[in-house]
Amino acid sequence: MAMFKAAVFDWAGTTVDFGSFAPMGVFVKAFAEFGIEATIAQARAPMGAPKWDHIRAMMDMPEIAQQWQAKYGTAPSDQDVDKVYEIFVPMNEKVAADYAQLVPGCKEAIDTLREMGLKIGSTTGYTRSIMENVLPVAAAQGYEPDNLICADDLPEGRPGPLGMYKCMVDLVAYPPAAIIKVDDTEPGIKEGVAAGCVTVGVALSGNAVGKTPEELAAMDPSDVDVLRQQATEILKAAGADHVIDTVADLPALVRRLQG
Repeated sequence: MAMFKAAVFDWAGTTVDFGSFAPMGVFVKAFAEFGIEATIAQARAPMGAPKWDHIRAMMDMPEIAQQWQAKYGTAPSDQDVDKVYEIFVPMNEKVAADYAQLVPGCKEAIDTLREMGLKIGSTTGYTRSIMENVLPVAAAQGYEPDNLICADDLPEGRPGPLGMYKCMVDLVAYPPAAIIKVDDTEPGIKEGVAAGCVTVGVALSGNAVGKTPEELAAMDPSDVDVLRQQATEILKAAGADHVIDTVADLPALVRRLQG
């Protein structure tokens, strides 16, 4: 009997959207609607969290909080987060499908894992309304996971374990040690850790590196390795048991772990 029963994947930066670009410009534009200047680096920092929590984390950054205080006379409140969130979600719904290209080797990796007997689950920091734009694009490329848990499906999102618990129910896969959680962000890895699953970080395709495949291919291998090590440190610090370059490398890791 196989050691692993299921693999649960994140979306942007893990299975689609190499480099995790879809939300970046939208966060910057959403804050600009309120006269607040946010940077791409600030937008990347909380990546992987549910988007409302992500905006709250950005609002708590001193540079952004100070701008908000100067413009509106008070520190940003949860009601202010609601206002930015209401602008952000429709913006992200429009662009998410444009960035839903599968990570190279993803379909082949998923097909191989299924042949090995694993069920395929998924969780995301995106809302379901955003994912409704992503799902058909991924399906057209041959990727249809067995379930999907979105940030707004449950009372609590990442880094808590509820999304993974729901995956266990949906997939009828347990115990937690028989499930692999694959993600490119700290909150996503912590989601797997909190649920007691084996966690695998993807370094080069993810948010921490933030490069396209073409950009990485044009770089000196030693410079790519620096980025790989930086991303690996972030993922390991979040609790990743293993770190690979991209999802394409997962079947080889699973075979190794299963002996």
